Amino acid sequence: MFESPVAEKLEAYVYALIDPRTDRPFYIGKGRDNRVFSHAACALVAPNASDKYDTIREIVNSGREVRHLILRHGMTDQAALDVESALIDFCSVINQPITNIVLGHGASAFGAMTADEIIRKYQAVPLSKIEEGFVLININKTYKRAKGQKSYYEATKESWAINKSRTPTLKYALSEYKGFIVEVFKIVEWYSVEAKDKNGKPRTRWGFDGIVAEVEVRNCYLNKSVKKAQGAANPIRYSYASKA
Repeated sequence: MFESPVAEKLEAYVYALIDPRTDRPFYIGKGRDNRVFSHAACALVAPNASDKYDTIREIVNSGREVRHLILRHGMTDQAALDVESALIDFCSVINQPITNIVLGHGASAFGAMTADEIIRKYQAVPLSKIEEGFVLININKTYKRAKGQKSYYEATKESWAINKSRTPTLKYALSEYKGFIVEVFKIVEWYSVEAKDKNGKPRTRWGFDGIVAEVEVRNCYLNKSVKKAQGAANPIRYSYASKA
């Protein structure tokens, strides 16, 4: 525990709880005074079940102790929030599992983004229309469900309710995520996918094998913003016209 003079000098700080069995962090937090030590104490006296508390109890039961690492101190509370958020984002980017239940402060608006995502956020040009031979596929559900472990291609390629008669005419797929076109794929071949509906009845869906589109085609669509059609639930769109 920190004595009072030490705690005062720390001011607001950001810390990591380290698992001594792996030498890796399993929780990122911020606080003042003795906040960093409170988790281990709570885990030993509270019956609450959580990934964080369960990890602490596993460490203690193995005969070891949680290590406490102060990552940055001497900050204002706002600065500590920003540092905490950045570190939580970074753990997600490098696939370092941590037990934080919520994202860091401001993560949805200012969190970790690729350069393309930054361009989409601040410089996106609205899509005006879809040319013949293109299909616009919304991958919000398939990509989110995979928690980023799928590539845009894997999330886009299958499986979709498309009329078989349409497939020979569709040469390119526009992958739309959160209102932006994130990739453009040239369709090499369509194939059928056997699936079941919510009642367990068999149904045929379609997927495609493809490659990233040619530069000139890709540049016409990539990073452009797409407005959701009013009341539309179908992730597939064959036509699009922006509302000027």
